[in-house]
Amino acid sequence: MRPAFSTAVDVEQALREAADPREKAKIRGRVADDEPVIGVRMGTLFDLAKRATDLPGAELDALFEHPAYEPRLAAFCVLDFRARRKLSDDERAGLARTYLDRHDAISTWDMVDRAAPRVLGMPILAGAVDGGVLDDLARSADPLRRRSAITAPLWFVKKGSDADVERGLAIADSLAEDTHPRVRSAVKIYRAHAAKRQANAG
Repeated sequence: MRPAFSTAVDVEQALREAADPREKAKIRGRVADDEPVIGVRMGTLFDLAKRATDLPGAELDALFEHPAYEPRLAAFCVLDFRARRKLSDDERAGLARTYLDRHDAISTWDMVDRAAPRVLGMPILAGAVDGGVLDDLARSADPLRRRSAITAPLWFVKKGSDADVERGLAIADSLAEDTHPRVRSAVKIYRAHAAKRQANAG
């Protein structure tokens, strides 16, 4: 078993050691022109992020604040890996708060998709976080926050009641006329998962 990382510098160094110019070219196509990219295959990045799951708070903060795409994605992966553990409601609420407080670090749709269902959707479903936060996100001027609003409820489809799924569909309806492609695609994804669940239940 590979040793765990204890600092953000360790994580960044490992990411840079795993850099591949071919991956950099692929990633460059989905990030802003001025966003630094290291070029790390997603499977490799997830493996490295898993070794960073227990990073101290200040070190995780350093990843969130990093200018490059991969360290910030790794930070959101860390939140997701932490959310997979057996946690108290307070601990889950804390992860959700971190996700929301650090939402400005999200620059691509895949950061949302990696973390939002477990990190935000799970504690909302458990009642540890007020579900009204989804409505707030859905009204945001930031399309990636709006994507969070409809991606987090994917956890409702997986683990919630029929009423919970309907809560997500209400968010989808509120975003039905959204003009941003990353929001429209997320609405389509949620509706497809909800329809599949409803069909299977029938």
